[in-house]
Amino acid sequence: MKKLIFILMFAGMFVSCEAQQQKGVELVSVKQFTEDIAKDKGQLIDVRTPKEYKAGHISGATNIHLYDKDFNERINKLDKDETVYVYCKAGGRSSEAVDLLKINGFQHIVELRGGTDAWTEEGQPLE
Repeated sequence: MKKLIFILMFAGMFVSCEAQQQKGVELVSVKQFTEDIAKDKGQLIDVRTPKEYKAGHISGATNIHLYDKDFNERINKLDKDETVYVYCKAGGRSSEAVDLLKINGFQHIVELRGGTDAWTEEGQPLE
């Protein structure tokens, strides 16, 4: 009986850990970012300047510049329960954006480690 209780408790912890990985914040590699976007389109946000965005961005991304005065207003139009993928050039601004997204109640945020610099280094295209 004790073994059965132990097995059930262990299984419960495993399921609980799986659920937690699907919520919160993840800082992921280019490979994981592309796999995640392929599985769950979510909301892809480029927080660089409009000039940087026009020079080349990840396909399907929406430009919401981190330092625009309406940044909070624009992100609050997004679905807070749907996954948000966020990136910048190297990772600094996206990290700041992640903090603001968390403060504003977003449930699942996936940040691209290294931004578009890492993206292009891995041979991924920008449009």
